Amino acid sequence: MSVLEADPGSYRDIAGTVYRVDDRILRTVGDGAAADFDLLRDSGLLDDLTADGSLVRADPVDPADLGTLAEGARYVLQHPRLPFVSYPYEWSFEQLKCAALHHLDVHLSAFERGLTLSDASAYNVQFMGAQPTFIDTLSFRRYRDGEFWTGYRQFCEQFLNPLLLRALLGVPHNDWYRGGFEGIRAADLRRMLPLRRCLSWRVLLHVVLHAAFGSAGFGGQDIEGSSRKARRLPAASYKNMLTGLRSWIAKLEPADRRPSFWRDYEAFRTYSSAEAEAKKAFVSRFIHARQPAMVWDIGCNAGEFSLAALDAGAGYVVGWDTDLGALDMAFRRSKERGARFTPLYGDAANPSPAQGWGQAERGGWSERGPADAILGLAVVHHLAIGRNVPLSKVGAMLTGLGRSGVVEFVEKDDPQVKRMLSLREDIFPDYSLAAFLAAIESHARIVERQTLQPTGRTLIWYDTDS
Repeated sequence: MSVLEADPGSYRDIAGTVYRVDDRILRTVGDGAAADFDLLRDSGLLDDLTADGSLVRADPVDPADLGTLAEGARYVLQHPRLPFVSYPYEWSFEQLKCAALHHLDVHLSAFERGLTLSDASAYNVQFMGAQPTFIDTLSFRRYRDGEFWTGYRQFCEQFLNPLLLRALLGVPHNDWYRGGFEGIRAADLRRMLPLRRCLSWRVLLHVVLHAAFGSAGFGGQDIEGSSRKARRLPAASYKNMLTGLRSWIAKLEPADRRPSFWRDYEAFRTYSSAEAEAKKAFVSRFIHARQPAMVWDIGCNAGEFSLAALDAGAGYVVGWDTDLGALDMAFRRSKERGARFTPLYGDAANPSPAQGWGQAERGGWSERGPADAILGLAVVHHLAIGRNVPLSKVGAMLTGLGRSGVVEFVEKDDPQVKRMLSLREDIFPDYSLAAFLAAIESHARIVERQTLQPTGRTLIWYDTDS
């Protein structure tokens, strides 16, 4: 019997609803959206954008596949199932910048065919590896001569302002965006900017004036709303607005870009290259044996072992790390290789939660897992000693995230652990390999262990057999 459920986030879109039917993703197209979908299809843009992966495929299927849920729908479309759904607050600066440019490129392509986008949600972009793809087919609608860009405010809050936060102030967007959910308001960004930053005409236009028109002093009207009433926007100005934003965003770089320990960890790590190769061999043997479709690499750094897992036969790898420099490097590596590897910002001690309407609109780690397999290399001591998480809870968390996995235990006499303990009192008498093995065995079966020499780091392969 088929399992059918509506996507928890699709209630916002009145044009159609997304449903999950077993492993299929189906979407209704209501009568009100059918004419715009016809224009998208007949203009050739649908085929052109899907051909290179810029837009998710949308293939018409028999409405009977949705039964009574298809009543009132003009079409039912099938989309390919994405390997993983990520969110803007989990993207590094380079990923958010890449997604913003992709959104603008799609919009400009649509504008050339007499279409525009009805909104500018960053959640409408997803990554296949490092390749962005636009996933909302029903955002396209006919352009009306003289209209304003109705998604301008949303684009600024969900793309531009988070990028400017890092580019102008050196403050990462991730934690703020996660808490704000809808991005960063112009008024909030304006309050933080020093006067010299506000003298830039682009900042003046897209942040300062936007904040002013959105304030109570203007009756709560936003900049595009008040301007829309005042005058029409010629098509050439509309296009210039998009191209101007694209040119500006393409040049943005983090103000705090500096050497990162974890980004450069492969060059300066505390164990030998021979040990690194032994670790890769162990991971490769595990991946070859399990052939996991999805791997989560917890503490992926710059992606060295994520890519090794792909080379060994993993279908897809999602990497998690908190070091933004390492994530940017991992993203560039994935892009250069065209790899099925998406690195994301994530703290294992405080992962992305389920949130939004009904706490279901955006899935947390639990809702998007468990993975077929995990890699937890050099992460246990950071949780147990760096974050005071008991080994029993670390073992439960890791085995809960992946049905099988390779995890690494680092002893107290390891240089990295010594460095951590030099800054604090050693209050961890129970931190030992025996205790960690017991924590793993409470939830899984240990298949194989290997001690790396000369550091004594231990690799542990577990299976939950579920």
